[in-house]
Amino acid sequence: MNYLINSNFTGLIVAAFMVSGLAPGPVSADCADEPAAGVNWTGCDKQGVDLSGIDLTSAVLTRANLENANFSGSRLSHTDFNRSNLKNAKFDKARMIGARLIGVEAPGASFKQAILDDASLSRSSLNSADFTQSRLRRVNFYDSDLAHADFTQANLEGARLERAKLFAAKYDEANLDAANLESSDAETATFKNASMVKAKLDNAILREADFTEADLTKASLREANIDDAIFDGAILSDTIWVRYQRCRSGSVGECR
Repeated sequence: MNYLINSNFTGLIVAAFMVSGLAPGPVSADCADEPAAGVNWTGCDKQGVDLSGIDLTSAVLTRANLENANFSGSRLSHTDFNRSNLKNAKFDKARMIGARLIGVEAPGASFKQAILDDASLSRSSLNSADFTQSRLRRVNFYDSDLAHADFTQANLEGARLERAKLFAAKYDEANLDAANLESSDAETATFKNASMVKAKLDNAILREADFTEADLTKASLREANIDDAIFDGAILSDTIWVRYQRCRSGSVGECR
């Protein structure tokens, strides 16, 4: 009997809240909230804000204006930046495991020595971004603009770069083992001394790209455009070449 009374009473309270428009709903963004883990700054204007060294784990910063913001050394794992303006923002040495930066505008942004394992940066504008010595294992750059970006000595093991625009990008001494660059446009990009073991470059545009002394062991270049590309000293052992032929084990500089 008591259970029925309590249930009816609870139902009346909920109904009253719904009628009055006070029913609980999703938490809305408050741009005045202090920076903290889980903060919701959706659509907020935080241009030029200094958030270096701050814990913003799992924060929601979608569609925010963060141009010239400083996140250097911050904790940003699983933070959501989708569709935000990150032009010239700084993320140097930030921890960004699993962060979401889908569809962001981030030309000139700096991610030097940042950790972005398993992060999503697909369909984003990252023209001239700096990723030198950053850790980008299994990161997703699908269909992103990375023209003139710098990935010198970065770890991109298992990264997804399908259909990405890599024109004149720099991957010297980078780790691209098992990375997927299928159908990417890497014209004039440089991969000097890069490790590209088992990398996929099928159907990629590699005109005038420089693979000097890169390790392309067991990599695949099926149907790739390699006009005027440079392979001086490149290891091509068991590499699948442009017309599907397999290079001999021990091939260096040219597919034999």
